[in-house]
Amino acid sequence: MKEKAIEYYMNGGYSCSESVIKAAIDEGLCDKSMLAAATAFSGGMSSGCVCGAIAAIQMISGLHYGRGNQYGNEDSAREKAAFIVEEFKKRNKVTCCRVLSKGLSGMERKQNCSKYVGDACDILEQILKVKV
Repeated sequence: MKEKAIEYYMNGGYSCSESVIKAAIDEGLCDKSMLAAATAFSGGMSSGCVCGAIAAIQMISGLHYGRGNQYGNEDSAREKAAFIVEEFKKRNKVTCCRVLSKGLSGMERKQNCSKYVGDACDILEQILKVKV
């Protein structure tokens, strides 16, 4: 999944959040309708806040572990959400798009952020390995 997401991000015209969702669709982890929703999370929700790749895996995690799902409930979904943030922080110190991409633009920014797209995919695969 990671390689697909990075390819979509670097060469497919997809944003960080869209590329993660697109790769997840390819893997059967979510429905294709989520791609449109992911657009709003690009570039830290166009405000520089939370990294779009993190937002994408939060959406997929919620789909798998959230209320009404056979594997989850409100508590398990929130537990997974906290894990996602903490694991990303272990790898990158912060979750803020503005900080992660500070001073970068164009291809330099894309190359930098491709690491975060990859990290997000690794974290998602980690939490989906074992259903609650």
